Amino acid sequence: MKFGENKLCKSVRLALSLGMLAASVYGPAAFAQDAQSATPPPPPPPDQAKSKTLETVTVTGSLIRRVDVETSSPVVTIDRSQILASGKQTLGDLVQQLPAMTGGNVNPQTNNGGGTGGSSINLRGLGSRRTLILVNGQRLLSKDPNAIPVDAIERIEVLPTGASATYGSDAIGGVVNFILRKNYQGATFTANVGQSDRNDGDQTGYSFTFGQTSDKGNIMAGISYNKQDPVLAANRDFSKNALSLIGNDVIVGGSSSTPVGYIQLPGINPDGTFAPGSLAAQFNCSHVSLTKGGNSQVVNSANYHCYGNADKYNYASVNLIMTPQERTSGYIFGDYHLADHVTAYVDAIYTKTSSNFQLAPAVYGTDTTGANINAGNAFNPFGVTFGTSGNQFRSRLTSNGFRTAASGRNDAQINAGFKGDFTVWEKNWNWDVGLNYGHESIVTTTGGLVDQSLLYTGPSAIGADGLAVATNGGTCPTVAACQFNPFDINTPGSIAAIKGADVVAPSNSYTIEKTWHAGLNGEVVNLPAGAVQLAVGAEYRTEYQRTIPAPQLVIDPTTGTCALGSQCLSAVQGGYNTKEIYAETFIPILAGMTGVQSLNLTIGSRYSKIQTFGSTNNFKFALEWKPIDDLLVRGTMEDVFRAPNLTELYTSASDAPFIHTDPCTGFTGAPAGSPLALACQYVPPNGTFVNSSVASQTQASTVIQGARVAGFPVKPEHGTSYDFGLVYSPSYVAGLSTTLDVWRVQLRDTIVNVGLQSLLNLCAAGQTIYCQYIHRTPSGPNAGQLLQSTVEPVGNLGSLATSGIDWQANYKLPQFSFGQFNVGVNATYLKYYTQETAPGVAGNITYQNAGRFLPFGSAQAAACPDNTGVCLFPRWRAQGFVDWQQYGWSAQWRMRWIGKFSNGGAAGSQYDTQPNFVSGTILHYGSTMYNDASIGYNIAPINTRVDFGVNNIFDKQPPILYANNTLNANTDPSDFDLMGRYYYARVTVKF
Repeated sequence: MKFGENKLCKSVRLALSLGMLAASVYGPAAFAQDAQSATPPPPPPPDQAKSKTLETVTVTGSLIRRVDVETSSPVVTIDRSQILASGKQTLGDLVQQLPAMTGGNVNPQTNNGGGTGGSSINLRGLGSRRTLILVNGQRLLSKDPNAIPVDAIERIEVLPTGASATYGSDAIGGVVNFILRKNYQGATFTANVGQSDRNDGDQTGYSFTFGQTSDKGNIMAGISYNKQDPVLAANRDFSKNALSLIGNDVIVGGSSSTPVGYIQLPGINPDGTFAPGSLAAQFNCSHVSLTKGGNSQVVNSANYHCYGNADKYNYASVNLIMTPQERTSGYIFGDYHLADHVTAYVDAIYTKTSSNFQLAPAVYGTDTTGANINAGNAFNPFGVTFGTSGNQFRSRLTSNGFRTAASGRNDAQINAGFKGDFTVWEKNWNWDVGLNYGHESIVTTTGGLVDQSLLYTGPSAIGADGLAVATNGGTCPTVAACQFNPFDINTPGSIAAIKGADVVAPSNSYTIEKTWHAGLNGEVVNLPAGAVQLAVGAEYRTEYQRTIPAPQLVIDPTTGTCALGSQCLSAVQGGYNTKEIYAETFIPILAGMTGVQSLNLTIGSRYSKIQTFGSTNNFKFALEWKPIDDLLVRGTMEDVFRAPNLTELYTSASDAPFIHTDPCTGFTGAPAGSPLALACQYVPPNGTFVNSSVASQTQASTVIQGARVAGFPVKPEHGTSYDFGLVYSPSYVAGLSTTLDVWRVQLRDTIVNVGLQSLLNLCAAGQTIYCQYIHRTPSGPNAGQLLQSTVEPVGNLGSLATSGIDWQANYKLPQFSFGQFNVGVNATYLKYYTQETAPGVAGNITYQNAGRFLPFGSAQAAACPDNTGVCLFPRWRAQGFVDWQQYGWSAQWRMRWIGKFSNGGAAGSQYDTQPNFVSGTILHYGSTMYNDASIGYNIAPINTRVDFGVNNIFDKQPPILYANNTLNANTDPSDFDLMGRYYYARVTVKF
């Protein structure tokens, strides 16, 4: 195996050269690596030690400044040494591995539905929209941790419990707070490389950081660059074919949008039988495909054959299991003391990201892109019209190459203001006023699609010169356009027409968020048990978003299509403002008593007034009790809420969902105006109807619309969050600390994208507000089939309740002659994850999702909050680690465990995934364990550190979940590693 020798050697040589230069200038000073140092620093003078002991900080989850590190908030901390030991170049890859993350995430492994280079953070399976992302306690607009340079971060604090009373909207699942580095002195250069053991997925990165600290303030700045090469699905055995489980058979194939055609024959009666003498009767099947080498203009058994699974198009091999991305970042943090008690500060980060995804060639068809093929077209040998009210037809334009979308994204975030302190009646108070401004712009360039208006399929005839010309008033946009033969897309005329219709379409979107914030906190009065503290403040936030699609991508809401056939968008814009005031008080009730070393109460409240959505007031109550010095008992109860975000309000785009059932299958009629009659409008009432997407297990075509665009009456979601736990640090075992927390979240009026399966089920069950969005073919051989103009609206759908247990333990062993060891574990058990579609209303369905995989397109997958294509809720997730240090050496072994889960259910149950499997089939999947290791050494004389690591040491492959259950690579890219064994190396030089 070759491990990028050139890149690694060059990086090492460069780093060593710089290190030697630094050594010659500064002398052989010890290399004080942030992550680990070769020898511990000397103890500070007594006065400094005292000042550090009394230093107060704000812990994520509270607005009160305190000395205590362990409070009522169950915060998980990832320090800088853990960040570096992971070998990750992006923070999203690191944070997504926490056990509290479940239920699906977007990341660079997500090709279909991702591909932007970003990663989402999904605490408690409640979705990235319900997880608040902060930088130094202020909101991050992009919510993408990959937009934050790794070198800029001192630590990551994760609060896996609701915090709306503390931070406002979105903090339902919890909060992830990225704490920036401060007071840095010197300069550091880092170079790293990586590569899989299959010689792909190359990664390179460089960063340079410098800082200066003085009595007047400090400044830190840096630049970083990293690049990730793509990996084709064809390069891995588990993903190179689209594997579908149909009945008991595994089918290698994929899509019925196939280059050999999926052509519905004339002569099919409403009851499904074939008219005598018709083409359907001659072939004895409903759909045919062109035989290899066949003449598309002569319809007989020599040229066409009955469509079968072998004709499906294997789209999988051309997809990506690692999307390419290139990222350049710059940042500057600093503060300057204007006076003894006034400081100006600024934290600014700018990141430019280039990324793209790749999909199979463009589809073309009557029910996929709105194509219409006239019965009088010169290349139509079937004598019938193919279109919305005609026969069905699908193809794939393979001669035009792959579909691609290149994304150029710019993220800028700056938080600037003034802070200081003052004293009133011998009580110290701190204040802070500032502006947090975020701006994100994205240019997406779509390629590989064709302008369907340039593929002529109207009436035409073959002229004397052998070329087709338009007839009966038709007009060919070009001579080449008229030569397009949809029934054989590989003829020279078809290829030329397709190439001539190829369009590159750039679209733009941008989002702006501005938050004016002011806060004040300090001591109010002294009680026998200590000082009462108070934090108060106000925020005014404005949010705005706009999408400007290319003209060829503008969606026609009446048909659900656009000129390029897929990836359609609407030009939408909108925004709103939020005004908030908050207060939080810390009250020490008792202290220094037998059985009560301390008893503290925290009460918080936040009032939010949201433009167009009204107002809400949310409370927090937290109690801390230390019966003995070694034990802390804590509990928190908090209101949580979330207003619809801009995407949920103003999105409008084409979608391609799977569905597994249609309530109108076998429809035999229903009373006019009844829910079933509304759901099954235009469906023949003779009992023969079968949904074509369900029967062929292929994606349907619909339009996603935000609540404002769809006219759906959406409102904020509300709920409650509970956390009760213990922190035990026994004095008789120095270095040991463990925590145990039981948590629960209840949420009502959940805001979701109502997927097609849920739309059909809810309408038929009596939720008639959804029926207006179901559009079916009014007549013809495909009467009752779903149209592309069917709308999946964003709205409030049901309720969610989830609960579980978190356990953490960390033990720093006594110093041995052979080194210092530190071991730890972080685990989450998911007790339940319950989804109700319409509580208290007829037709309500309850899903118990804990321990289950939710197939893409299934009704229960409405709980999937981030449209990742899959949703997995294993009961157990865990991480473990062993760290070792000795002299200048350090080594780490890290484990990540994903527990067992199942797919399917008993026959007739809500989990029965037929027709994917035989009804009643349940697939059981075992647990998955990943192991990573790294080792490093400080070369003190030249101020250099070298690290080497291997992720997924045992090359654990992901479980096969099958293409008809998931969108990407036959598996779940949110949870499992698709790359395989991966090597990396890093060289760090400090000046």
